[in-house]
Amino acid sequence: MNRLSLRWALGILLAHASLGCAEENPGGLDLSRVNDQKGWTLVNADCKTAVEGGKRVARLTPKGVPGPGSLVGMALVEGVEFGEGTLEVDLKGKGQNEACFLGLAFNVADGKTFEAVYFRPFNFLRDDKSFRAHAVQYVSWPVNTWEKLRREKPGAYEAAVKPVPDPTGWFHARVEVTKQKVSVWVDGAKEPCLVVDRLATREKGKVGLWVDSHDGAFSNLKIVPAK
Repeated sequence: MNRLSLRWALGILLAHASLGCAEENPGGLDLSRVNDQKGWTLVNADCKTAVEGGKRVARLTPKGVPGPGSLVGMALVEGVEFGEGTLEVDLKGKGQNEACFLGLAFNVADGKTFEAVYFRPFNFLRDDKSFRAHAVQYVSWPVNTWEKLRREKPGAYEAAVKPVPDPTGWFHARVEVTKQKVSVWVDGAKEPCLVVDRLATREKGKVGLWVDSHDGAFSNLKIVPAK
């Protein structure tokens, strides 16, 4: 299959996942359809969808009672395997006083084996700069959790976010994944706020939305595999 055919086939898969709403939501998957099992798979999560302020929004909540450890939930796009490329999404935090951990999972094998980039919006504007340094995080489960990475390589796999988004509002994230690196940009910044070495050994897997312990809001997910 030539390059043009591959891109055409991927377009068909993404259109299937978004269930034909490209005219209303150009360039992005329709997250108001996440509960449709033909296009998405929920992993340890419930999802409520709506249109808010013109955005097609998915609010993802992990199943279970939050405790001292992680409680991860995901919404994965069916029919798409992602190894390298670019992921983009709009996310909405819950302010400085309420915990919220939300982002994107990729190279997903199952609910315990994945890579993820996620944000802690409640740390965006903290007075203590040491908390701001924990605003965006990369992990690679099951081995490289945030606890292990912070303990063994402090500051290497998390960082502050620049420019600083409103902790209560929508912000845009772009995640570039190569074979060796993961880089993260926020709100059109020219420079990435986080660049890390990848820690997973698998080459590719499923991709989608990610939350831990608390619900998070998402819109305008875009998946662009590397050529």
